[in-house]
Amino acid sequence: MKIVVQVKVLPTAEQAVALRSTLRECNNAANWVSQVVFDRGVPREYELRKYTYAEIRARGLGAQAAQHVIKKVRDAYTTLHANIKAGNLGRSGSKRRTKAESKPVTFRPDAAQPYDDRMLTWQHDAGTVSIWTTAGRLKGVRFAGSEDQLQVLREYRKGESDLVERDGEFYLFATCEVPEVDLNESPDGFLGVDLGIVNIATTSDGDVLAGRRLNRYRARQLRLRAKLQKKGTKSAKRLLKKRARRERRFAADTNHVMSKRIVAAAERTSRGIALENLQGIRERARLRKPQRAAVHSWAFAQLGQFLEYKARRAGVPLVYVDPAYTSQTCSECQYTDKRNRTSQARFECRSCGVVAHADLNASRNIARKGEAAWLAGRESRVPAPA
Repeated sequence: MKIVVQVKVLPTAEQAVALRSTLRECNNAANWVSQVVFDRGVPREYELRKYTYAEIRARGLGAQAAQHVIKKVRDAYTTLHANIKAGNLGRSGSKRRTKAESKPVTFRPDAAQPYDDRMLTWQHDAGTVSIWTTAGRLKGVRFAGSEDQLQVLREYRKGESDLVERDGEFYLFATCEVPEVDLNESPDGFLGVDLGIVNIATTSDGDVLAGRRLNRYRARQLRLRAKLQKKGTKSAKRLLKKRARRERRFAADTNHVMSKRIVAAAERTSRGIALENLQGIRERARLRKPQRAAVHSWAFAQLGQFLEYKARRAGVPLVYVDPAYTSQTCSECQYTDKRNRTSQARFECRSCGVVAHADLNASRNIARKGEAAWLAGRESRVPAPA
């Protein structure tokens, strides 16, 4: 399986100037190529090279860099057309879709630039890289990362790496192909995971991963964001973007920690993981105004992605189940009534009288559904007798 390892580049002042200039030149060239694609409607990458390669080389970019710029632009238009076809930008004639179709794709000055092994080489023992720039080859550029990241990078790096500048600092995103562990085909039950806003994740073992710290952080950011939006200056807008990126990183770190903990618990007990399929919940939910910010900043899909790839690396089976009635059904007697959920945190069964934490009760229902889905799937794979 492919994963991306991020390391921080630690250039000197002169090296930072060269790296920044390289990103600017590459993305300026990409914007020019994008304008050519928009004007000509070039359908294939090979034809696009005929129109643009010589000009990019004349701008001072190397042969490999020119090829990657063209490919980057073509991939961007492929993604745009795929999103339009899938309806992700709205219906034909909608404001968002019209805006996307009426102008060429643009690249930020600090947008990522791909590097292959001809343009970038790693010296793991020295902790440095040798990297191509428009000012010449830079050698001995230092990089740093966590011990786990550096080990994966050393053992499994394969493919391209992207150079990115973010808030004045440089990063390399390296593609690694990590071998998967054999899947546990006979799990000893399933660990149900109920996803929420107050409690980000609650497992059927009773492990409540509260989101209090994250929710407080987001509430504080919301207040600061309102003040900056009211100010409306250019510096305020720059600060808004910076704070938005910081909030995303904070939420991603929280999801990483929680997903690692859940997968470790399932792996230790030889169980699988059952998750709710919450796709489209934001469109289905009818929300009051105070609830909208919390729900739309809820990163449940990201937590699910982290659980998926960590489970694959550990050989832990993961299934998605229908979340319908999991919060209204008693995990002991399976009696279903919307009145069973007396409050956000309390569940009282009106049939058998069981009192439990509402999220814990829901997670046990999810675990039961996950085991049923796994067994049904295994049975469906058995060939019919001759």
